[in-house]
Amino acid sequence: MAYLGTPAATAEIIRKYGFSFQKKFGQNFLVDANILNKIVDSADIYKDDCVIEIGPGIGTLTQYLAESTGKVIAVEIDKNLIPILNETLSGYENVTIINGDILKTDINKLVCERNQGRPVKVIANLPYYITTPIIMGLFESHVPLSSITIMVQKEVADRIQSGPGTKDYGVLSLAVQYYARPEILMQVSPACFMPRPNVGSAVIRLVKYEEPPVTVENERKLFALIRAAFNQRRKTLANALANASYAPENGKEVRITRQQVCDALDKMGLSLTIRGEALTLEQFARLCDIF
Repeated sequence: MAYLGTPAATAEIIRKYGFSFQKKFGQNFLVDANILNKIVDSADIYKDDCVIEIGPGIGTLTQYLAESTGKVIAVEIDKNLIPILNETLSGYENVTIINGDILKTDINKLVCERNQGRPVKVIANLPYYITTPIIMGLFESHVPLSSITIMVQKEVADRIQSGPGTKDYGVLSLAVQYYARPEILMQVSPACFMPRPNVGSAVIRLVKYEEPPVTVENERKLFALIRAAFNQRRKTLANALANASYAPENGKEVRITRQQVCDALDKMGLSLTIRGEALTLEQFARLCDIF
């Protein structure tokens, strides 16, 4: 089986099938064998693992995964790539190809059927425009998983890993860090893709916590509070949250007054002029419980 991780091999498959890149799917295929090997090595996968690959494209990374792990489930949204995948992955009996939208796929059911409900590892070269919905969808639906290793836009990777007081810190940082420990593994040049994207990429690994690092009475309310705090990030937290829609309670929206925010901040020993970007995940959790 010929490996696809080169510009020549990728170009040949594209030519053979008359494939046209779909901008709406954000398709950029990796054509650097060195990066492909590094992704597989850093994903920490073993022969008894089950890997879900999101967006296999023509099967470039899938080939490497299939040789390193016991089972690969490749979910591809573009039906025009299915015949190509059937050819490029024909030599791998441990690969299952599914034509579908990962955001509309019942991944919990998939894990139950294909891996007896045991935790899976997710690996993907994600289209930039859909990175956040996919990551949060996996976490919020509580899919049994142990880690997510993904190629994303460098800017997104920076946001995921950033901490309080930095310009990249925000809703995505806090949401991901509630569920997992993020680590940027490598930077990837635009030259490593076909076609070449306009921005740099990074591979980031999210190792899921067995239990969140903070305890909070209502997880849903916590994220509603965080979103409200960053909706107007240049405002003080008191002003950003004042009259903000907090979270639906029995079908009714609950609103927070500025005085309630000030009282809570005072109780926590925090300045009344503090901004949301200065609060840690632990402080947001305590603020949520106070409300």
